[in-house]
Amino acid sequence: MNIVQTVAERIIDNVSQVIIGKRNEIRLTVLGLLCQGHILIEDIPGVGKTMMARALARSIGASFSRIQFTPDMLPSDVTGVSVFNQRTREFEFRPGPIMSQIVLTDEINRATPKTQAALLEAMEEHQLTVDGVTYILEDPFLVIATQNPIEYEGTFPLPEAQLDRFMLRIRLGYPSPQEEIAMLDAQQYQHPLNTLQQVVSVDELLQAQRAVRDVYLNFDIKNYIINLVTTSRQHPDVYLGASPRGAIALYRTAQARAAIVGREYVIPDDIKALAEVALAHRIIVGPNARIKDVSASTIVNNILSTVPVPGATVGARY
Repeated sequence: MNIVQTVAERIIDNVSQVIIGKRNEIRLTVLGLLCQGHILIEDIPGVGKTMMARALARSIGASFSRIQFTPDMLPSDVTGVSVFNQRTREFEFRPGPIMSQIVLTDEINRATPKTQAALLEAMEEHQLTVDGVTYILEDPFLVIATQNPIEYEGTFPLPEAQLDRFMLRIRLGYPSPQEEIAMLDAQQYQHPLNTLQQVVSVDELLQAQRAVRDVYLNFDIKNYIINLVTTSRQHPDVYLGASPRGAIALYRTAQARAAIVGREYVIPDDIKALAEVALAHRIIVGPNARIKDVSASTIVNNILSTVPVPGATVGARY
């Protein structure tokens, strides 16, 4: 697990030079990267969502593209388009911004559902089909999407199929006064991103991604994950519970969390720490509960408090 720890700590320390005081949120983003999962950052403007994605791409030396979603955007603006070459008398494919390793889809909910759907194949299958031709996306491939949960005018809520493809949903929040002063000092002469260096190679990252898969989960831990997901589907305040993809997301991110701290096995605390960010955005709250301002996060925390945790004897069997 040394390779996973080394890669994770280098990236986290490097990105922390740009995003000050948000080490836990950076760590969650790195978890998604190690699990080859996509990240949805839902927060108000100006807290560093875009900088997070750019700093992450620069830290690993990956190709980076930014897609500013707008209501008039077309799917071809994301995927690319085939253009007829008058000289060769053939169609040539001109790739869109989705064909990068780190893709920032800024304000994703400002695009129409048709344009949002252009991301579905790329996010799930790491490939893109345009005009009947399939293009394989280069590893590592990570979509980091941002959206503003406050402003609803001129936006199109993400459909469940789109939300379910994001492994984690995180929020950055405001920095503390001390952290904000440190941020002002860091940007006195230039933005820290301008001097940020690559700290991990793509080959090292791919090696760490493979190592994460070796982390062990025994039957009790797997059963705990399934019990949490199943309970979300049967909860009285839930209209639609977490999908099987949600169970896989919790499984994979728990492996990465254990590997980052040097463990070769997952414990219940790994599952409990990641349940909200991995499952809440997959749960649709029922209409009666919505009237009472019950949130999906509240429901997940309620489920965590009611589902029995595997006993202390679990660790003895690893």
